[in-house]
Amino acid sequence: MLNPFTTLKNKVNNLNFLLKSKARKSHSWGLFLLLFPLTAWACKKDPEPQKPSVPSPIQLVSIKWNDNNVYGIRKNAEVNPTVRIRFSAPLDTQIAKDNIRIKYNGVISVDAHYTFENNDSTIVFKPNEPLKYFSKYVLNIPNSIESHNGGKLESASNILIRTTWDPKPKFPRIELDELMNSVQEKSFDYFWDYAHPVSKLARERLGSGETVTSGGSGFGIMAGISAVSRNFITRSEFLDHMLSMTDFLWNTAEVFHGAYPHWLNGTTGKTIPFSPNDDGADLVETSYLIMGLLSAKEFFNTSDPKEIKLRAEIDSIWHRVDWNWFTKNGTENNLYWHWSPRGGFIMNMPIRGWNECLITHVLAAASPTHPVNNDVYHKGWALNGSMKNGKTFYGLKLPLGEDFGGPLFFSHYSFLGINPKDLSDDYADYWEQNKHHSLINYEYCKANPKNQAGYHDSMWGLTASDNPWGYNAHSPTNDLGVITPTAALSAFPYTPEESTKALEFFYYTMGDILWKKYGFVDAFCVGEVWAANSFLAIDQGPIVVMMENHRTQLLWNLFTGNTDVKNGMKRLNFQAPYLN
Repeated sequence: MLNPFTTLKNKVNNLNFLLKSKARKSHSWGLFLLLFPLTAWACKKDPEPQKPSVPSPIQLVSIKWNDNNVYGIRKNAEVNPTVRIRFSAPLDTQIAKDNIRIKYNGVISVDAHYTFENNDSTIVFKPNEPLKYFSKYVLNIPNSIESHNGGKLESASNILIRTTWDPKPKFPRIELDELMNSVQEKSFDYFWDYAHPVSKLARERLGSGETVTSGGSGFGIMAGISAVSRNFITRSEFLDHMLSMTDFLWNTAEVFHGAYPHWLNGTTGKTIPFSPNDDGADLVETSYLIMGLLSAKEFFNTSDPKEIKLRAEIDSIWHRVDWNWFTKNGTENNLYWHWSPRGGFIMNMPIRGWNECLITHVLAAASPTHPVNNDVYHKGWALNGSMKNGKTFYGLKLPLGEDFGGPLFFSHYSFLGINPKDLSDDYADYWEQNKHHSLINYEYCKANPKNQAGYHDSMWGLTASDNPWGYNAHSPTNDLGVITPTAALSAFPYTPEESTKALEFFYYTMGDILWKKYGFVDAFCVGEVWAANSFLAIDQGPIVVMMENHRTQLLWNLFTGNTDVKNGMKRLNFQAPYLN
């Protein structure tokens, strides 16, 4: 049994041990708390050096010219614009003002007043003065543009700006008859003032020197008859002019089986090749020349010895054309357009419808010396009837030819002489054909499905002409944005109201651009701020002649009054009051 005293002593010793133990633990924990931050600091790694931040690049978001969004080019642009250019971040406003510029012809800076919107992310400016009408500018947005924090513009932009025409009238208003006289006279002056001094044939175009054109000369003869009838020149003046021309055609000019080349040298009469293999006869161009000559034969119909001589020379030229040769000497039911003294029928281009060549088949059937058989017309030209169209465009039925009618010269060239009023054959009513063709062209330009700059109900007319890139046969299916004045003006017989709108717009509104020495220039393109400086015989002539046919039917009456022409048309089963 344990001694009570000893038991008490043991309990006291145990208590002291516990107290000492707790004291040691408390001391150790305090020391740990004291040393831990130092230990942690000693164990921590040095931080990585921080890289400088690179400002984000900025993007061009949108451009507005007044209320119009601009993408790459702005055509027909207003000359008093407010320009808004929006970016993806706030701009350094000073850099933006110093560098964003409109430049005339891409060179001369235009002064403008600048402000900023949308927390400086949109620059807004307006030129201090209106821009020039019908001019070229560049809106330059360089890549030196920066954001507030130094972000660079990702890529520069150069926006092309093409301004509209000046809407103010350029000339005082005059009576329509007076305006039409003026247009006819100035257009005729091309053939009178600029005729070749030796041959008196029409030069191909302004600046063509020795190069004269057979077909364009035929148009010029018909224009000259109109000029005499309107007292622009005298009958005797034009008679002498014609005698010089027919003498050259009969005695000097190169011919091939009676047909003339497209181009000749106006002094020597030698062929100027139109293309490498087109170095001989051009039967279609010869047709236009003969159409003009036969019209002159009917016009100069008095017993005056000079007029008798002229008629005899015209007959000689007319009777010499061997139309049958151009069916490969009677072996085919096709007329062929070209014949080369080197390569024969190497171009191998049959004259088939529908296009500008109806006159060629009428004359080939009408020839009193070398006519072709009727199958050449029906099987060759008309393709046994497959030249018919019959579809409807803009609510207008098109009897013949390609969809939308093709270029408007199809309804002009042959019909300078052939009167389409009440004219029909096995294939079409020709008044309907030409009227609807013209109206389809008008409606197409008014509708403007390709959004060409400037097109509207007074700016219309697509046909073959010069353009900013060369020369082309413009039409609704080949629309390059080019308007050719001869298209609407030569359509006067078919579309008098629509053609009057075009005439007045071309003259009064765009006269500062279009109205020059020989009437209206060949063509213009608002979208390219371009107007031709050229005049072409095949475009000036139809203006004079078709306006005259609209006013008096003079050339229609003369040409279709010719006995040979009437006989040829009857052979082909044409029906018209003037053929009875």
